[in-house]
Amino acid sequence: MKIAIVGTGYVGLVTGTCFAEMGTEVHCVDIDADKIEKLEKGIIPIYEPGLEEMVVRNHKAGRLRFSTDLSAVLHEVEVVFSAVGTPPDEDGSADLKYVLEVARTIGRHINRYTLVVTKSTVPVGTAQKVKQCIREELDKRGMADIGFDVASNPEFLKEGDAVNDFMSPDRVVVGVESDRARELMARLYQPFMLNNYRMIFTDIPSAEMIKYAANAMLATRISFMNDIANLCELVGADVNMVRRGIGSDSRIGTKFLYPGCGYGGSCFPKDVKALVKTAEKAGYDLKVLKAVEAVNERQKEVLFDKLSRHYQGDLRGKTVALWGLSFKPETDDMREAPSLVLIDKLLHAGATVKAYDPIAMDEARRRLGNTIHYAQDAYDALIDADALMLVTEWKEFRMPNWEVAKRLMKQPAVFDGRNIYEKEDLQQKGFAYHCIGA
Repeated sequence: MKIAIVGTGYVGLVTGTCFAEMGTEVHCVDIDADKIEKLEKGIIPIYEPGLEEMVVRNHKAGRLRFSTDLSAVLHEVEVVFSAVGTPPDEDGSADLKYVLEVARTIGRHINRYTLVVTKSTVPVGTAQKVKQCIREELDKRGMADIGFDVASNPEFLKEGDAVNDFMSPDRVVVGVESDRARELMARLYQPFMLNNYRMIFTDIPSAEMIKYAANAMLATRISFMNDIANLCELVGADVNMVRRGIGSDSRIGTKFLYPGCGYGGSCFPKDVKALVKTAEKAGYDLKVLKAVEAVNERQKEVLFDKLSRHYQGDLRGKTVALWGLSFKPETDDMREAPSLVLIDKLLHAGATVKAYDPIAMDEARRRLGNTIHYAQDAYDALIDADALMLVTEWKEFRMPNWEVAKRLMKQPAVFDGRNIYEKEDLQQKGFAYHCIGA
């Protein structure tokens, strides 16, 4: 089978590369000529473990090709995946201009049956808009008899583990309207289903809603635990014990019950906002998700508030070391990262920030310029620091040499935004220790 993937961002590149790994002939298309040129040379635009090697291997084998011209490949493919960006509009709703432009291009150039699959995260009703755009362009060409189908295939990839998620999915959701579309999608995903058939076929609106609902549920669990953590501090409870207690209930489980300094990334913040806006347009008030968003935004300031209290509200002249800049480990993605909120508040309070991240330093320089100091490694960030803030729980931060850290720091104070250290251990070593919810 031959397919096209439009958009070589995070979702598109992972999707196209993993399909190629299973033997599918894939054309990855993007309007960014510089990005395509780099991909041809094996230079990928994102950090994702295992992806670069897979891109190089499949491109060399001829199964993975890159192009800037969608119209030139449409006559070769049976299926076109639209994986372009859907950035939030000014009102928080998803901006569909790129999705609809892909649809128009398809309508202008297809000359045989084509299955058009929306891979981007899009609001309910988008598939109908895509179908309308394609049909309008076919009508303009006088080629209304050319058949096509539209399907929805939302992605559930975790940044930092996306290749494994795609190659061994716990489920594949596909919204279809015809038997032909269903058969094509089943055939395309069949190599990924050998150990267990995990395809869920639905109608298209339900498939579009499933992605938003899933991310909204996970975001809700995070904000719920952060709210409970903040209450634990006020009443003298330990959120880590509370988490273990409620997580042992099989109806609840343990995943996404870890308190911290807020979630970020390209999915949860954007998707919660978009789902709230979808509800508003339908005349419904999603009060729970509005609270989820509000709690998360407040949580990004918790570490700053703890530091400010520690120094009686005066951070002028203080040097703060930040470990971690990306919104989560195993990625260089800093979109909506808690570190950005924290850095902004620290700078406005007159503090100096020295930061280190194993992967996201270049992205930080692009976003922050020379407003902060960039350390060579984790210990370099600690030199003459009045406080250490753990923001992203990279593995290399889990077992530092605290004796070395204490010698390097001006003041031995640790603010653990991910609760990965042991309070008693740090206090015995002479550190002032602050975490979330205990």
